[in-house]
Parts: sequence; structure tokens; C-alpha cells
Amino acid sequence: MNEILLAAAGLIVAAVAVGLARILRGPADVDRLMAVQLLGTGGIAALLLTAYATAVPGVDDVALGLALLAAFATMAFLNHLDAGEGGAEL
Repeated sequence: MNEILLAAAGLIVAAVAVGLARILRGPADVDRLMAVQLLGTGGIAALLLTAYATAVPGVDDVALGLALLAAFATMAFLNHLDAGEGGAEL
């Protein structure tokens, strides 16, 4: 069962890698924003699957910390988009 969970975590990390490529080469800002959300969500999912499969203490705490940082990263990205369009900063 643990091998299946680790394989699922590996597939999620592969999807996150595709999302990272989308951030770097994305044509539209909305696509890049969705890719940033994918990075946060996929990273959290991969960490939680790894924590459950390996029973290493503290990995789930790292996943919760990443969840908090992902929300702030999204807000920073939106602020950057508004500043680039000449809009008011949040």
C-alpha cells in the first residue's frame, strides 16, 4: 500500500513540474495564476501522501506550512499582476 501512495505522490510531483513549465512559458496571466495554484495544491498533496506512506513525523506539519505560504504566494502574484497593469496595489 505504501508503494502505491508513493507512486501517486510521484505522479503529482510530475504534474507540478508541468505546472512549473507553464509558469515559465505561459502566454496568459490567468494561466500562470492557475499554475501557481497547482504548485501549492500539488505540493501539499504530495507531502501529505508521503507523510502517510512513510510515517515520518513532521512532514504533515511542513504540508500545512506550505498551505499557508501558497495562499500568500497567490496574493503576491495577483498584486504583481495589478502593479504591471498600472492598477492600485492591494
